[in-house]
Amino acid sequence: MVICGDDGLAHRLAVELDAVCGEAVTVVLPSLRDGRGAEIAALHRDPHSPIELLVAAHPDEQILRTAGVQRAAALALTYADDQVNMTAALLARGLNPSIRLVIRMFNRERGRHLERLLDRAAAEVTGGSDDPRPDMSTTVLSDADTAVPELVAAAAIGHGHTLQVEGKVFRGVVRPAGSPPRSTDLATLAVLSGAHQDDPASDDSPETPGEEGTQLLPDSRTAYHRQFTHGRLMLEEVTHRHAPEPAAGERGGPVGGWLRARLAHLPWRVFLSREVIAVFGVLAAIVVALAVATALFAHEHPWWKNVYLPLLDIFTMGDPATDEAVARRVLQLVAGFVGLAVLPLVVAATMNATEAFRSASVGLAPSDDLTDHIVVVGLGKIGTRVLAQLRTTDHKVVAVERDPHARGVALARELDVPLVLEDAGTPGVLDRARIRHSRSLLVLTRDDGENLDIVMAARETTPSVRVVMRLYDDDFAATVQRTLRASYPQAPTRSRSVSALAAPSFAAAMMGRHVVGVMPVERGSLLFTVVDVAGHPELEGRSVHEAFREHEWRVLAVGSAAAQPAQSSMDTLAGIRFRRPGFDWRPSQGKVLRAGDRVVLATTRRGLDILMTGVQPHPPDRRG
Repeated sequence: MVICGDDGLAHRLAVELDAVCGEAVTVVLPSLRDGRGAEIAALHRDPHSPIELLVAAHPDEQILRTAGVQRAAALALTYADDQVNMTAALLARGLNPSIRLVIRMFNRERGRHLERLLDRAAAEVTGGSDDPRPDMSTTVLSDADTAVPELVAAAAIGHGHTLQVEGKVFRGVVRPAGSPPRSTDLATLAVLSGAHQDDPASDDSPETPGEEGTQLLPDSRTAYHRQFTHGRLMLEEVTHRHAPEPAAGERGGPVGGWLRARLAHLPWRVFLSREVIAVFGVLAAIVVALAVATALFAHEHPWWKNVYLPLLDIFTMGDPATDEAVARRVLQLVAGFVGLAVLPLVVAATMNATEAFRSASVGLAPSDDLTDHIVVVGLGKIGTRVLAQLRTTDHKVVAVERDPHARGVALARELDVPLVLEDAGTPGVLDRARIRHSRSLLVLTRDDGENLDIVMAARETTPSVRVVMRLYDDDFAATVQRTLRASYPQAPTRSRSVSALAAPSFAAAMMGRHVVGVMPVERGSLLFTVVDVAGHPELEGRSVHEAFREHEWRVLAVGSAAAQPAQSSMDTLAGIRFRRPGFDWRPSQGKVLRAGDRVVLATTRRGLDILMTGVQPHPPDRRG
């Protein structure tokens, strides 16, 4: 297998494949000087690691040949530049028409077109079939889409993970020891150790070994007996109750009420800024002085001319005073020179205030009674998709973004999300987002240092708020989380590395696995995958109960293989949706799985390897 990339995702993907794949892995990096290159080089030096290393600035045809693409089973292209990934994918398909391609793309529409194009090229090799063999497939993924559900879950729920299948939303939720089952619970995913009763995604607590440790996918007997002494991680279907729309009379009319609300929230105060008040104050003082001088020396009548004429002179709109008294001519010259000095200041102040008004009008200030909301800082590519998913699941959100032209500002306006267009690091800005009354703070800017600064400032003013920050560097994320938890032991803090959250899905796609979600549990993880029953003796002909394998996999839902997935894998990972017929999420334990069925499984990585290969690669690992 070959990985080509230039950032932390390539490193994390190499680590994932090193842990779960017994095949040789070649990693192509632009440099060994950065931290990630040095870490992969360390893996390369390990005699037990299958990692090979190749340094190249760009993945041109010669480099791909050197990396062995023409003989490789899979190629992952994880560069941050979509264009580089597209070019390399086309070259790779030409070198090896049967290679499995996994491509990182942010532009979804471009990704769909590229996926169809490359799959058609692969289909030509199979004799024109529109459905290429699984090992010749093209999978286009976005690290943003694969990481967003975990960020949303951490902010909205505090722990656990969200999963979207067939238009429904599911999440992993912890049930405390001794709590009764609920009607929304679908399956037991794990029984937690004492060290992880409140946060199954924690990775900085000591593990509890043996029977008292966290057990993934336990059997019903173990789950029943330990529910009284241990917490359980359950898969729950999320339902939302929509608030009723207010009547037309309560809104004050369909147009009038909306117009009054918008006018009330417009930032009129920008026209009363210190700069505007100072400039127009100076102008008013000059007009008063000239009006008094005109009244004393030019003796204009009636009285209003003493103000009107100096104003005309300042704005150079009056007629020349050639036939008037000397005092009047002198005052006109003075007013003209004053106008030359003051008018540029007036114009500049007015333009600045107008621009500030326009920028501030893009947002909608949060109402004074808003509570229990989520504050999202940063509306870049990650923040935009987090905002969309939070609003899809009916969470109240306040967005903070300093750039009025940022990617997610238009979406915030479209969704009528309150928006504060200021730098979140500036004192008082988070207060305007009503952070003291919020449920969570999600910090998602592109700068790791800036995210940390914002979180530390928020912790000083609101130490109890739940904080989730996006950090790209995995090691830095773990260090920050441990430090903040030690400093604020009573305050929930989650730091999430986008590369670490995205890597398992990329690794699964490279190995030909149709993974629709990944749920961290302690230092392991659960994978959610869709599998056709046909060709899997561990599933075919067995009942749902018989198909269960303790600590390896569990059948969550059963549907028909005729329910085809969405057009592209990008849609799949953003929230997979299947055409009818759909899945039965509460199948009878006695239901027999047939060749025409398709199932949704919760599985460990080892369990997925066993299902796909029929080989048990490692000794059992209850943590996955």
